[in-house]
Amino acid sequence: MPDRAAGPAPPTGATAPSTGVAAHGRDNGGVAVTMDPQRFEELVGDALDRVPPQLMRLLDNVVFLIEPESPEGEPELLGLYEGYALTTRGWDYGGVLPDRITIYRNPILRICRNDDEVVHEVAVTVVHEIAHHFGIGDDRLHELGWG
Repeated sequence: MPDRAAGPAPPTGATAPSTGVAAHGRDNGGVAVTMDPQRFEELVGDALDRVPPQLMRLLDNVVFLIEPESPEGEPELLGLYEGYALTTRGWDYGGVLPDRITIYRNPILRICRNDDEVVHEVAVTVVHEIAHHFGIGDDRLHELGWG
């Protein structure tokens, strides 16, 4: 990640690396669900609409992005939070680019067997990455069922 401010690198979070087995232990045999990118974007919007408004109002300096693939050379990710979690921001936080929450379309489509599973995985991934913005780590998210 490019240097966004002086000081330590920001914490990042990522949703469920995929190895051909879905986040819930299902193996789809490598068959991907096909979905128009616009429809996938609508699903991300729908997932954001389901986040309680009182939580959405607390998001600070965050942009949501959709990319076709997770970064090359990295484990395949469903989503990624890059930035400074609210719990780590101090008095010197300011003048930085927005945090980024990226949802990766094709990795999600590759682990799902049908449109209903895509809807579910998108919702889980969106909530998971928003939780990282609030400083909630992967272990706690898995305990809460949002892994």
